[in-house]
Amino acid sequence: MAEDEFEDLVGRAPRNPAVAPPPRYTRRLSDKILIAFHQACDQTDFEVAEELLQILERMLTRRPVANDSNRRKNLESLVAAHERLWLLRHPDSES
Repeated sequence: MAEDEFEDLVGRAPRNPAVAPPPRYTRRLSDKILIAFHQACDQTDFEVAEELLQILERMLTRRPVANDSNRRKNLESLVAAHERLWLLRHPDSES
């Protein structure tokens, strides 16, 4: 993994630990889990994909945050992920 990619994932290391700013994350945790889900599907590791999908579902269906303007988009992504996993597990069902 390239150094820039690693820093994007974990945030930049502070130069002076005494005045360390909070880490800056470029993606939400739910986005990272969805990416990991798709990677597990790409690698045909359906058990891991299903577990990641269950975690993502728990995150998105718990009590909504007051200003969650992306809720509908997030739920649509969740439905699409469920559909992808189902189609991968049932390849004969595609029309």
